[in-house]
Amino acid sequence: MKIIQAKLTHLDQVIDLFDAYRVWYRKESNKEMARNFLTERIEKEESIIYACENEKGELVGFTQLYPIFSSVRMKRMWLLNDLFVDPNFREQGISKMLINQAKDLCKKTNACGVLLETETSNEIGNNLYPATGFELEENNFYFWTNS
Repeated sequence: MKIIQAKLTHLDQVIDLFDAYRVWYRKESNKEMARNFLTERIEKEESIIYACENEKGELVGFTQLYPIFSSVRMKRMWLLNDLFVDPNFREQGISKMLINQAKDLCKKTNACGVLLETETSNEIGNNLYPATGFELEENNFYFWTNS
């Protein structure tokens, strides 16, 4: 297994993972919109997508990071927005490999940290993130929806 930065040449496989990730979060499957969304992120260099490639060349997991900024720290931060591993390849350390790649990006870009959120009911994530060095903060998180 190795971690690669996904490019447009990997798009079809990333779309399958991305769509499965969204379905896991109770969203309707929509591979056409996923293709448009991911193509735009890659072409405009608005996110970085890392994927885990197995020995057969199949992508079996991914993470997507977005650059954001901290005014208080006056530095870049990375938002680890998406993390998903194909259920057939779980419990092989792939999530940890992807998280370590995100941490390496943070160090390489001299960013102040990596931020993420997950649902309180996500037992896997709520065990994984502290095990990889993330600390649960006690900030209130608010969200305004434009719908």
